[in-house]
Amino acid sequence: MTQLHAECVGQGPALVLLHGWAMHGGIFERLSATLSSQFTVVTVDLPGHGGSRSSDSPLVLDSLADVLVQTLDAVLPAKQRVVLCGWSLGGLVALATAAKFSDRVRGLGMLAASPRFVSAPDWLEGMDARVFEVFGEELGRDYRGTLDRFLMLEAQGSAHLREELRYLRDAVYARGEPAPRALVEGLALLHDSDLRFLLPGLAMPSLWVAGRRDRLVNPQAMREAATLAPRSRFLQIDSGGHAPFLTETMRVAEALTVFAADCPP
Repeated sequence: MTQLHAECVGQGPALVLLHGWAMHGGIFERLSATLSSQFTVVTVDLPGHGGSRSSDSPLVLDSLADVLVQTLDAVLPAKQRVVLCGWSLGGLVALATAAKFSDRVRGLGMLAASPRFVSAPDWLEGMDARVFEVFGEELGRDYRGTLDRFLMLEAQGSAHLREELRYLRDAVYARGEPAPRALVEGLALLHDSDLRFLLPGLAMPSLWVAGRRDRLVNPQAMREAATLAPRSRFLQIDSGGHAPFLTETMRVAEALTVFAADCPP
């Protein structure tokens, strides 16, 4: 199991950011710069993405939790407790890691992320599972076109659609193409994962930040998920889409700063 690529900026308590499907830690450049005056901000490239493109670690939540903690041990003082934040797919990784390594995570941030991305009879706010299935089927036929269609889905609804889409398009290949294997495994995670059962037992506070205009993760799904977790708080950014930290950077940074200050030391 290989260590993942990670970058650290700033100083202070550790705050870790995990990216979404097809992206890399560089997507958080604006947010990291804003937070770095108060935190040691750690951005991690998940297996098959960015600087971790050659990592052979599978995108399986239990294994991802292990390799993530191993990576944090290598870049932070031993056993330092962190505020762990995940965007979209990264939210699943963050939630699974927080549940498995509760002694290492003092606060959990979910940025436009849900414990279950697809709908179910008891989870009507999820997306149609077929959306992820179609993206998976199209990857082999039109790799770049499929990625671009997913970016369009992420940007749709945002009050700053053009700016957000331009930033996503610039970022997606900034550290090289994501590995096809990782994209397939990532879509399977989005399609198959249901981590709602972990929420009532979370040992740490959680913050759920939703974009009201998000077309990928329904804000109502995040609101409902927050009610299942103890010591949770929910924030909806009315002008935000699926990546509110890109266009509402200060708002998201402020919410994370206030939340971290209230988490156990």
